[in-house]
Amino acid sequence: MRTDTAFRALADLTRLRIMRLVAAMDLAVGEIAQVLGQSQPRVSRHIAILCDAGLAERRREGSWIFVRALPGDGDDFVGAVCQLLSVVEDADPEFAVLCESDRRKLAAIRAARENQAQEYFARHADDWDELRRLHSSDEAIEAAITRALGDVPVGKLLDIGTGTGRMAELFARRADHIVALDKSLAMLRVARAKLQHLPAEKVELVQGDFAALPFAAASFDTVLFHQVLHFAQSPGAALVEAARVTKPGGRIAIADFAAHQREELRDRHAHARLGFEDTQMEKLLTEAGFDPAAPVALDDGELVVKIWIARRAGQQDRKAS
Repeated sequence: MRTDTAFRALADLTRLRIMRLVAAMDLAVGEIAQVLGQSQPRVSRHIAILCDAGLAERRREGSWIFVRALPGDGDDFVGAVCQLLSVVEDADPEFAVLCESDRRKLAAIRAARENQAQEYFARHADDWDELRRLHSSDEAIEAAITRALGDVPVGKLLDIGTGTGRMAELFARRADHIVALDKSLAMLRVARAKLQHLPAEKVELVQGDFAALPFAAASFDTVLFHQVLHFAQSPGAALVEAARVTKPGGRIAIADFAAHQREELRDRHAHARLGFEDTQMEKLLTEAGFDPAAPVALDDGELVVKIWIARRAGQQDRKAS
């Protein structure tokens, strides 16, 4: 980043307001335009200047483009800019009035997101309740995953198939940073509503497929599949891809069904796999480059839920084997 370019990008009131907004949460370009009361093309040009200066970044989700301030640890340049803007707001009454108005409009956007999420749940509640009745409670499964991961630091967490964002929310306090990934735009919008109370730098939502993760190798300390792997046509390929983005010594946690015979779940809930045998999962994990531990079973429902934890083998581990 060139500092002179960054300061030139900040020499505009609209762009200062945009930085205040996207430091708080990910926002679609149209949402930013709505808050600022400006046309979307004009706002897009301002956003392009901020992105070109290395102050913000854009990410496409279907036909929507989301913008956020580049994440940092608070000591980086972008973090310092965000802190400075907070000081400026305290010192400049006119800027403070604009920012307060922007925050009120942003609150309305957040409320709209939450309403959309509630409507989505209402439409699908019967289907999800039907499936939940067949296995242990969500609370029991979440507690089992937490126990299985133990006290080892979670570090940077990838939540694959985040769905409603519940697991990202569950581990928010334990993780340094969370990337919540889902292929479904509808589910990402639900997750965005659920997670919007968390700091913007804590959680990142990404649209993507577990068969081709849009991340560099060895990017994550912990990778999580929560009730996701049974949707994979090729679970082995999904685990190989998960191994690619897991750091050596990092861990994978899989919560999914043990093998069962409920064929109707293929049609009613689009399950590609009717659960997994322990020997099958051990083989899949080992072939992907993980060292699996003994699984944990929750068998108080018609469908048994298993928790599989495995460690990503390092280079020395692979040479020794």
